Amino acid sequence: MDNLESIYTDVIMQHSTETYNKKKIDNPTAMEHGHNPSCGDDITLEIKMNNNVIEDLSFTGHGCAISQASTSIMIDLLKGKTKEEALELINIFIRMIKREKISEEELDKLEEARALQNISNMPARVKCAELAWYTMQKLIEK
Repeated sequence: MDNLESIYTDVIMQHSTETYNKKKIDNPTAMEHGHNPSCGDDITLEIKMNNNVIEDLSFTGHGCAISQASTSIMIDLLKGKTKEEALELINIFIRMIKREKISEEELDKLEEARALQNISNMPARVKCAELAWYTMQKLIEK
């Protein structure tokens, strides 16, 4: 395993055990539940919007290490972004995880979420990584 893969693995492991994004928000603007029946991952995202900007974002629930890490990484990436910026990043992430054509510039926008790129080589785990992103997309588009 090369250094880059090792760093990416460390990012996923760190986020899967960190709990700073796993909490309830006081008076959330909206919430959305996401469930992956194939493996039992189950999350609820809570968001607090300030005009068009994501002021706070958190999750509760349970799931495998990849789903928990992906959710935490997504929250770090999207906090402080506008709805439009968040939807663009979600689109890039989903294209990356589905192994669709994606530029290096787009990958750079994903920051730590890029660590999940190798999950695309494990079809059974793709749904675990996507769950939070699709749930967030539904939440924003409401």
